[in-house]
Amino acid sequence: MKKTGLIVLLLLAVAAAGWWWNSTGKPAEPQFRTETVARGEISAQVSANGTLNPVTLVNVGTQVSGTVRRIEADFNQQVKAGQILAELDPALFQAALAQSTANLTNTQAQLGLAEANAARMQKLFKQEYVSRQELDQVLAARAQAAAQVRVARAQVTRDQTNLGFTVIRSPVDGTVINRQVDVGQTVAASFQTPTLFLIGKDLTQMQIDSTVSEADIGQVKVGQPVRFLVDAFPDAEYSGAVRQVRLNATAEQNVVTYNVVVNVANPDLALMPGMTANLRIEVETRPNVLRVPTAALRYRPKVENSTEGGGKPRGAAVHVLVDGKPQRVAVKTGISDKAYTEIVGGKLKAGDAVIMADLAGKQDSANMPRGRLF
Repeated sequence: MKKTGLIVLLLLAVAAAGWWWNSTGKPAEPQFRTETVARGEISAQVSANGTLNPVTLVNVGTQVSGTVRRIEADFNQQVKAGQILAELDPALFQAALAQSTANLTNTQAQLGLAEANAARMQKLFKQEYVSRQELDQVLAARAQAAAQVRVARAQVTRDQTNLGFTVIRSPVDGTVINRQVDVGQTVAASFQTPTLFLIGKDLTQMQIDSTVSEADIGQVKVGQPVRFLVDAFPDAEYSGAVRQVRLNATAEQNVVTYNVVVNVANPDLALMPGMTANLRIEVETRPNVLRVPTAALRYRPKVENSTEGGGKPRGAAVHVLVDGKPQRVAVKTGISDKAYTEIVGGKLKAGDAVIMADLAGKQDSANMPRGRLF
């Protein structure tokens, strides 16, 4: 019995020694994730989405109605100013011109007769064979005939112009972006001019029409550099510059946005009209500034681990370790690129380790025994 008791006591002593060794010999795990404060570059950016468009996009329409007889231009074709794009059936306009021309000839003949009568009546009036009233009537008839000639001549000019409108010509040098008619189609220009072609004037110079929220529009200025990506070429980054910040606001579902126009060079014609662009407008860049991770500004310690006194502190701050506990350090912030934030004031200096997150809570939750679900 004594021997058995000694063995039990020996086993208990070994277990106690093992527990003591594990609790004292094992190094303490860190409770916080920290990062060292350093200097570096910060580039504040505004993100936006937009659509690529030609700088000048011309809608080519028709001023007369008719049936499309021929099409001389197609998609993606290069055209010159004055080049024929399409022709409408001119039969009705040719007939109208012939009628107005004949009417002009008729009025000119009537004018000739009225002039002859007026000359004859003036001679008779001098010889006192006719009255003044009869002379005035003849002179009025001559004036009316002259007016009818002018009306007929204007009608001829109008019909000639309408006949010319049956030939659709390009107003600019450019590329046909879209063609919206086919041979045999009837176009009606009674109420508004129908669009037949869309022509981009110069596709080597493009623009991005982007929307920027009202919260960010105050930072955007003309001339700021812009970098953007398009889905068609995800590995290529393109650059441009802000050309215009338009004052006309757009409100949709209580969200106010402004149109920002960005100039883009497109010498290889890789960028196409209608592509979606994801922009980053570089509003300001500051090199070699004191910066901290933005996550450090969001960190808030637990009450029992903090050295802070009562009351809720105000203003931006980070936390550093003092005697193993977080201590609040008030700072004044500058610009931010979302990952890092500039520090422009406060007692923080390069080399300090700021707390990013509390690891103790995560370890406790990881070591917590999990119950079984039924």
